Amino acid sequence: MKNLVVNEKQNNQKLDKVLWDFFPNLKQNTLYKALRKKDICINEKRISENVIVHTGDTIKVFINDELLESSPNYSIVYEDDFILVVNKPSNIEVVGDNSLTSSLEKERKFIKPCHRIDRNTLGLVLFAKSEEALTILLDKFKNKEIEKHYRATVYGILPTKKDRLEAYLFKDNKKSLVYISNIQKKGYQKIITSYNVIQENRNNNTSILDINLETGKTHQIRAHLAYIGYPIIGDR
Repeated sequence: MKNLVVNEKQNNQKLDKVLWDFFPNLKQNTLYKALRKKDICINEKRISENVIVHTGDTIKVFINDELLESSPNYSIVYEDDFILVVNKPSNIEVVGDNSLTSSLEKERKFIKPCHRIDRNTLGLVLFAKSEEALTILLDKFKNKEIEKHYRATVYGILPTKKDRLEAYLFKDNKKSLVYISNIQKKGYQKIITSYNVIQENRNNNTSILDINLETGKTHQIRAHLAYIGYPIIGDR
């Protein structure tokens, strides 16, 4: 059993996000199974839902320590003397304590990510194995010489097979939420999201998209697609 206390930074966040702050390698299915079995207590009350927690709340987690502290299950796709390409699993940060980068650092003298993807996103992450390689790769990203593409399955059949979407995004750090607007407002930053429809399934009303970001803001893809009425399947 683990005893935890919600801190000020975690105030008004959902339970799963707080638990992943404490246990970055905790698998999603393990967490939700524990909820279904009521193996998690908040303020001495067993719960079965992903509730909002507040500063000072006490959390008791009845999950095996091995499952809480398990190492990230990543795979190396490519490696040479200069770069490393890793297939990042979901539910792990690229940087930070108990992150993908910290795991790689245990076996390498120098390893730095050239970009990041969201915690719940799985996919390829490019790492540099020297300061020189890092400088070159960051410069190529800056000059749009390297493109990042994402795949997402969304609800709905989009009206056009290809589009370039523009909007404005605001990130509320206190609530850990982002907001989208079609007009410029104070604190909002411009975002550009392009997509191509790869596949449509009219029987279950879903589409698979190839997505390219001209800007890279927090939760841009999920927020922008939800804003136009085509949310990513499984997004919370």
